[in-house]
Amino acid sequence: MFGWAISFLTIAIIAGIFGFSGVAGTVAGVAKILFVVGLLMFLVLLVTGRRTPPL
Repeated sequence: MFGWAISFLTIAIIAGIFGFSGVAGTVAGVAKILFVVGLLMFLVLLVTGRRTPPL
């Protein structure tokens, strides 16, 4: 999740630099949502003591 959030944040910064303010705002919103979801999932897994299965 954090990888996706960082990817969307990078896209938002690049879009903002090039002047696509609407796209940058939307992508930044998606990055915020993904970051919060990833953080909540991390906290839930931390509290419950579960680990992700090995790849």
